[in-house]
Amino acid sequence: MKKDGPGDTPSEDAEKKPLIEYPSVYTFKVMGKKGSDFAEHVRDLFRKLMGAEISPDSIHEQPSSKGNYVSLSVSVYLLSEEQRRGIYDQLHKDPRVIYYL
Repeated sequence: MKKDGPGDTPSEDAEKKPLIEYPSVYTFKVMGKKGSDFAEHVRDLFRKLMGAEISPDSIHEQPSSKGNYVSLSVSVYLLSEEQRRGIYDQLHKDPRVIYYL
């Protein structure tokens, strides 16, 4: 019988297991300059990307300590890794989005 040690590699099945199981609810963090319409801009962006209305309960807003920026947590129901990556790609291209996680 062989014991697993630090130099042993995980089995093939363990390597193929995805980090996120789909479908799944996933939360994106989107940050931008505080403005009266930034939250609505992000909501519209997700509405286009998801092809459906985004519930106001799915978006949580947190202003920065000095009030210059705002962080939005947007929870959406994703069907695939490709959908998640597509959303990150669009967030990257949006000039109003300063940072995203």
